[in-house]
Amino acid sequence: MTATPTVDELPRRFSDFDTLGDALDYAAQGQRGFNFHDARAALVRAYPFSELRDDALAAAKRLVAFGIKPGDRVALIADTEPQFCALFFGAVYAGALPVPLPLPTSFGGKDSYIEQIGVQLDSCEPALLLFPDEIEELAGAAGQSRNIPVSGWDVFAAKDAPEVELPAADSSDIAYLQYSSGSTRFPHGVAVSHKALLHNLGSHAHGMLIGDTDRCISWLPFYHDMGLVGCFLSMVANQVSTDYLKTSDFARRPLSWLDLITRNEGTSCSFSPTFGYEICARRIGSQSNVKERFDLSRWRLAGNGADMIRPDVMQRFTDAFAPAGFDAKAFLPSYGLAEATLAVTLMPSGEGMEVELVEETELSGEKQSDGKRPKRFRAIVNCGKPVRDTVLEIRQENGAVLAEKTVGKVWMKGPAVMECYYGDQEATDACLVDGWLDTGDMGYLSEGYLYIVGRAKDMIIINGKNHWPQDIEWAVEQLPGFKAGDIAAFAITTPGGEETPAVLVQCRTSDEIERLRLRNEIKEKVRAITGMNCVIELVPPRTLPRTSSGKLSRAKARNLYLSGDIQPYAVAA
Repeated sequence: MTATPTVDELPRRFSDFDTLGDALDYAAQGQRGFNFHDARAALVRAYPFSELRDDALAAAKRLVAFGIKPGDRVALIADTEPQFCALFFGAVYAGALPVPLPLPTSFGGKDSYIEQIGVQLDSCEPALLLFPDEIEELAGAAGQSRNIPVSGWDVFAAKDAPEVELPAADSSDIAYLQYSSGSTRFPHGVAVSHKALLHNLGSHAHGMLIGDTDRCISWLPFYHDMGLVGCFLSMVANQVSTDYLKTSDFARRPLSWLDLITRNEGTSCSFSPTFGYEICARRIGSQSNVKERFDLSRWRLAGNGADMIRPDVMQRFTDAFAPAGFDAKAFLPSYGLAEATLAVTLMPSGEGMEVELVEETELSGEKQSDGKRPKRFRAIVNCGKPVRDTVLEIRQENGAVLAEKTVGKVWMKGPAVMECYYGDQEATDACLVDGWLDTGDMGYLSEGYLYIVGRAKDMIIINGKNHWPQDIEWAVEQLPGFKAGDIAAFAITTPGGEETPAVLVQCRTSDEIERLRLRNEIKEKVRAITGMNCVIELVPPRTLPRTSSGKLSRAKARNLYLSGDIQPYAVAA
């Protein structure tokens, strides 16, 4: 079996189409396409764009025959498979709105999965739910609990595809619904038009200087905006061959990601949140065969986004894989969100990762350090410049625009801003004002570059002073045995009515004396770094909740803790 080629004679067009269907129609004229690999990075299926188009048109006819009408929502459980790609574009050709939803996790069972996607199904009210046949028990039950017609992919593909007239789409029509991460405005479906989508996809290509030898390698899930928009739809609209690993396979064998990059004879473009780089650096450890196994010298763009970028992690990755030819200048920090389709800023290609050390009083909005304690600095990563036709402002709560290097709320305006939160005008009006989008993130501008320092809603305010939960969490991560994702910090109200930080820490030891020692060590470490006394609670492993895209959900952790659904270990006497 041969993978689809990197280089093609078809002249490249950078998303200059009216609709997403037009983009696939054009890409199908060439030889490029998608390639699906197993956990060991062996090619399982080559899927040229021409074959994707044929399958998508057949799927569209089946959907119309089923009764799907323009504007209907079609919910798709988003596994990394050719069937998902065909059904997504099939819904687009049928004039429907595809709605990617997450796969079941490996734990939690039927009831938790029905609850997990039930709110999204309630929000988008799909006319049909399609899923991989092997998860029929879970996904089918979720749909049936809402009286939604359901079908496995293979069962649906066996239905007749009669000749029917497919509707013509307009660039102003909604192309799909994307559920923003559960750590933000869950469960609002972000409605993105064809016009906004294609503008943003073109911005990816122009901003990253996509060339003839570039090839994308991805393990990101299709239900997350970076995986769906950045590594699936963009690849069609910009005609880029792509190699996929399933997200679950990456979790088991993360170095297969780097094996795929090594095998690419062209230049590689691949994105990941910080934790993907961290997993690889941790897995390779002190192995001595890095140079023999990997060749990362052709990794041209190593994108980073979707969560707070950790410069310490990126440095560890660089140190681990420099012997294999990895160049830190390949790092491409970015900032984006589903409400802006995806990309808001990109670091210019080749500039690598830049960091500014900022005194924490500036980050928390204080005037100056009072001189009574040592200054403490935090490394803030440069997330790049706005993509084309996008304007940024940093504003105070009252809407006043702030000067450079002053932390405030990040607002953005541009052609790729969403139409609305589907079916929720109140939530739409709360964040879309006169064409400007309130991102909900805090940051500052410096010489045209954007620096993100955290989310406004996560901020902990104690005695009128602002504290970022990341600072508390990172303090705990400095201790041996803890890592990113093990800690959640948030504010609670004590019985005496005072606000205080609470820190939940996943603990793997069953020894009560050792737990007591760890609790005291954590408390002292947090006090030393932040100057705060916190409520420290040790909880069992895999207790802290995550969003569908794998990020820690502090808001949900807080709610579960306060409701008693998260039960900390008892304190040793």
